[in-house]
Amino acid sequence: MFEMVIYVSIFCFSLSMLGLIYRVIKGPTMPDRVVALDAIGINLVAVVALGSIALRTSEFLDIILLIGILAFIGTVAFSKYLEKGVIMERDRDGNY
Repeated sequence: MFEMVIYVSIFCFSLSMLGLIYRVIKGPTMPDRVVALDAIGINLVAVVALGSIALRTSEFLDIILLIGILAFIGTVAFSKYLEKGVIMERDRDGNY
């Protein structure tokens, strides 16, 4: 019974990611696309965690952390780019 719940949850998260991919492609504004990309990262973490539970292993925990960190950094970079137009600011000497 528990395994069936996990498989149904993985299926639901996968369907959610399909909807989010549609929002990334057809999003009316750029902030909508950024939020959809962030939500895809969160759903991907959930699917990997559920797969780890289904396989009864803890080997995927490093992957979960890596995906979470990369999704966060990507969201921050996109947000900063949308707000200011640049990701890394330079001073007058050309240094970052």
